[in-house]
Amino acid sequence: QRLAELYPTIGKASTEIINLQSILNLPKGTEHFLSDVHGEYEAFSHVLRNGSGAVRKKIDDVFGHTLSSQDKASLATLIYYPKEKMELVKRTEKDMENWYKITLYRLIEVCKTVSSKYTRSKVRKALPEDYAYIIEELVTEKPEVLNKEAYYDQEVTVGGWVRSNRDSKQFGFLTISDGTFFTPLQVVYHDTMANFQEVAKYGVGAAVIVKGKLVATPDAKQAFEVQADEVMLEGASSPDYPLQKKRHTLEYLRTIDHLRPRTNTFQAVFKIRSLVAFAIHQFFQERGFVYVHTPIITASDAEGAGEMFQVTTLPLDQVPMTEDGKVDFSQDFFNKKTSLTVSGQLYGETFAQAFRNIYTFGPTFRAENSNTQRHAAEFWMIEPELAYADLDDVIQCEEDMLKYMIQYVLDNAPEEMAFLNQFVDKGLLDRLHHVLNSEFARVTYTDAVNELMKHNDEFEYKVSWGVDLQTEHERYLTEQLYKRPVFVTDYPKDIKAFYMKQNPDGKTVAAVDCLVPGIGEIMGGSQREEDYDKLLKRMNEMGMEMDQYDFYLDLRKYGTTRHGGFGLGFERAVMYITGMSNIRDVVPYPRTVGNCDI
Repeated sequence: QRLAELYPTIGKASTEIINLQSILNLPKGTEHFLSDVHGEYEAFSHVLRNGSGAVRKKIDDVFGHTLSSQDKASLATLIYYPKEKMELVKRTEKDMENWYKITLYRLIEVCKTVSSKYTRSKVRKALPEDYAYIIEELVTEKPEVLNKEAYYDQEVTVGGWVRSNRDSKQFGFLTISDGTFFTPLQVVYHDTMANFQEVAKYGVGAAVIVKGKLVATPDAKQAFEVQADEVMLEGASSPDYPLQKKRHTLEYLRTIDHLRPRTNTFQAVFKIRSLVAFAIHQFFQERGFVYVHTPIITASDAEGAGEMFQVTTLPLDQVPMTEDGKVDFSQDFFNKKTSLTVSGQLYGETFAQAFRNIYTFGPTFRAENSNTQRHAAEFWMIEPELAYADLDDVIQCEEDMLKYMIQYVLDNAPEEMAFLNQFVDKGLLDRLHHVLNSEFARVTYTDAVNELMKHNDEFEYKVSWGVDLQTEHERYLTEQLYKRPVFVTDYPKDIKAFYMKQNPDGKTVAAVDCLVPGIGEIMGGSQREEDYDKLLKRMNEMGMEMDQYDFYLDLRKYGTTRHGGFGLGFERAVMYITGMSNIRDVVPYPRTVGNCDI
């Protein structure tokens, strides 16, 4: 409807119009708009002389691996439409401006794979100077501040929490955060207000409502401020408020989990945690995956590790026992031994054999008595399963998802990421851009071990075939040997789970770990064993309780397919993207050994 308003002239559709319609990704019925678009030759005449081939080379030089070949071709075709397919039609200045804007909207869609800060310089190199002023408005700004100029000199109302309060005899400054944008808002209040003296006493942490005029401050540190007409107290904050205006250690902030989201660091971290979760759902939904809710209470151990929290309603002060001295679970709620899940994978596989591609995203639990910075008792897992797929398909999905997550956060949280890069991990942005722009390496476990053994004198834990790789080994592969992310495949079957597909050599399985610079392993997956007899034999070798896995074996009897999947620890991903080194700092209320206070 908006396009129809801009270009009401109805023209006859042609092949060129349909092509352009496809490039712009516009719906049918917009032919009358597109017919006029062909007339905008003069706006691009100074560029068209270069020819489309030169243009594509320029775009390729500028964007490199950050755009797909298809996107780069679309971008070149869209902006530098071949001269012979343009019709010379004289247009008004307003029409020209509209065409520029519509073109740039499409450009923004293409540039979603480039981070916001990165976009400004890169896009400028690829476009004519005429675009610069629109790029400033459309490409580098976030939706929340796109139209800030429209609010200048307008009355606004803001509710937020006081970060600081400085006053003098005639005026004062409140810094408030309302949670919608990372940078806090400065509010200027004056002695003309009836409650000026009371406002001057509002403490840090107080909740206030401000009414006033938004004014531009081009010569100040902040782009704008609110000149307050009214400042009303919504909720007072007592003088013992723990978050006074000073720097607090992460260790201290862990003692006040309920207040730490009000600090800069944790506002950034938990905003990014939200964005990563949304990006994961969006990635899979855009690709037609079905989201499956798998059970939290289970009678099976997906990993075969046994480190599970038991779920029971039996009286712990008088546990019923059988004649042979074992716990009588027949009297329990489910009439059997049950636990909190460590993985939704086995259940996810059942749905993959009906919907083809599915993913789970939910809480998991592990009763591992570990107090490291990377372990928690309660965490979230993302576990996709792909039917009619082999290990190569699994690997491609892992790489695509990781890059998608990183790009989405860079696009939608530039202020938060800049803060974390400055105060938490100074190499964070460089590392993330390196992942985005790298083609992931691939090496078999055997070849990786052979290379690592050459450097055993540098490792605390020596490497040999058959041992699991430690973090120091994984980081050496990514940071020293390959200098980029690495997929390590074909691990020894004895160090991997029972469900992984056995390779023809009888010693290894079709497993894969994704290693990234900075932390090592971030994802692990495999092709699943679809052969009933091989799977049954492997489960017997591992001494598993077969009656718990009847449903899983049934999948191999009734129309099985090649299939595979992987798992990504959600908190591990958030740690990597934010640069936080302790899992306790990316979970709102962490559950670790000896810690379940709130």
